[in-house]
Amino acid sequence: MENKSTAGHLAALLTVIIWGTTFISTKVLLTDFQPVEILFLRFVMGFLALLAVCPRRLKGTGRRQELTFAAAGLCGVCLYYLTENIALTYTMASNVGIIISVAPFFTALLSRLFLKREEKLRAGFFAGFVLAMAGIALISVNGSALELNPAGDLLALLAAFLWACYSILTRKISGYGYSTLLTTRRIFFYGILFMIPALFLFGFRPESLRFTDPVSLLNLLYLGLGASALCFVTWNSAVKLLGAVRTSVYIYLVPVITLVTSVLILREPFTWMTAAGTALTLAGLILSEGRALRKKE
Repeated sequence: MENKSTAGHLAALLTVIIWGTTFISTKVLLTDFQPVEILFLRFVMGFLALLAVCPRRLKGTGRRQELTFAAAGLCGVCLYYLTENIALTYTMASNVGIIISVAPFFTALLSRLFLKREEKLRAGFFAGFVLAMAGIALISVNGSALELNPAGDLLALLAAFLWACYSILTRKISGYGYSTLLTTRRIFFYGILFMIPALFLFGFRPESLRFTDPVSLLNLLYLGLGASALCFVTWNSAVKLLGAVRTSVYIYLVPVITLVTSVLILREPFTWMTAAGTALTLAGLILSEGRALRKKE
């Protein structure tokens, strides 16, 4: 049991480390690709990679299970990323970074409503949430003024809620007993399917010349194979081993990883506010993961 828990924590940690660095690849690709194009291409590549690794089909699923897969694809692959990207066009990135980090709180609430046999929340979880949010606010704002933009901020809040829904759905899917790789691929399939209308809505340009640039191609491969194919499998595995709430707490680390990457690769300044924010975020994570949760007996 302890080995499974350790594996779950390592899987969640690996996932957020990669997800925390994806902003660099996305930033590079945005010069030639639209956000919805990057999103579509990375998940198509992820789907094909999972198909290559395990070509066998997922068999024996019922109608209700297929609906759950479809809901997970809609919430976690299609709508989450679309609402987050659209939110960034209406409000500041710092606002989105803070608001998205509310996802573990939503996950906890939904878990109590729909997974009553899952984790029993204790005071430490909520104390850790407050600490982590304070730390993330310091990292994201870092001396600049925080401006409220209702449309963008509400979209970011919706994105956080959608990710919480995805976490609950994947926890339910993990109970079906299928291979995590196969269930992730099925989720990708539905996510891509729901994404197709958005391609026409936001203006998809099928120009092959953009793919001849090695820098663009490498960044697409990183997002498709690493951040999508690998990370969704490791994240879903972590949810299966740790539960939806304990895994979602690792989202607190994404702004910290992004900050470290910015300092090391983009040479952005490391201020006392970012240092304090990092310390508070890590303290919040440890508190939330410590005695904050326990298996309900």
